[in-house]
Amino acid sequence: FLVVPMLVLVYGLPTQQAVGTSLAMVIFTALSSTLAYVRQQRVDYLLGMILVVGTIPGAMAGAYATRLVSSAGLSSLFGIFLVAVAARMLLSSISGGAAKPSSTGGRGWRRRLVDSRGDEFQYSVRIKPGIPLSILSGFASGFFGVGGGVVMVPVINLAMGVPIHLAVATSMFLMIFTSLSGVATHLAIGNVLPDYALFLAGGVIVGAQIGARVARRMQASHLGSLFAVMLIIIGARMALEYFLK
Repeated sequence: FLVVPMLVLVYGLPTQQAVGTSLAMVIFTALSSTLAYVRQQRVDYLLGMILVVGTIPGAMAGAYATRLVSSAGLSSLFGIFLVAVAARMLLSSISGGAAKPSSTGGRGWRRRLVDSRGDEFQYSVRIKPGIPLSILSGFASGFFGVGGGVVMVPVINLAMGVPIHLAVATSMFLMIFTSLSGVATHLAIGNVLPDYALFLAGGVIVGAQIGARVARRMQASHLGSLFAVMLIIIGARMALEYFLK
C-alpha cells in the first residue's frame, strides 16, 4: 500500500506497471516477514494452506484484469479500496474487535497456538466466509499489487475471527504463494519492471524484519489503529490525485 502510490506519484510509472512491480516486491516481503513470524511461532500453517486454494486463482485473475482499465482509473480504484479497508479496520479497532489477543467463544473450527514466548491463543475460525473472501482477496492482491497486510489481514481477523497478531503472521505466509501466482501473470503481460523490483526488494527484506519485531511489541489495538490511519491517508491521496485531473 506504500509502494504503488510511490511508484505512481513520485516516479510517474503507469499504474499497471506499478502494480505488477509492487507485487514482485511483495514476494520478498512475504518471505522475509514469514521467516520472522516463523521464529515467533505465530503462523497458523494449516489455515494458510486452506486459504491459498482461493487466493492463487484470485490473484491470477486480478493481475489479468488490470488490462481492462486505464491507468488513472486503476489508481482511483486503488485509493478507494485502501480507504474502504482502512475504515473497516479502524471501526473494528475502536470497538475492540481487533484488540482481543484471543477468542474462545463462538462457533467454528477451534484452534490453539502457543508462540515462542509461551503466549497461548485459543480461537474459533469461521471457515465458510473465509473461502469466498480469500478468492476476492487474491483478486485484490493481483489487481492492486498489494500484499498480505492490506488484503488478507481484514479477512482473517475480522471475517474469520483469528486474533490480529496471528492474522498478520498467517497472511504473510499465505502471500508467498499468492504473490508468486499474481506476479507470474503480470510478467506474462509485461507489467513488471525487474530493476525497480530488485532495488525495492533489498529494502523490504531489512524493513520486514524490523516491522515484525515492532509489531510484536505493540498492543493489538494500537497496531490496528496505526495501520488503518496510514491506509486512509495514502488512499485519499491516490483517489483525489486522479479525480482532480
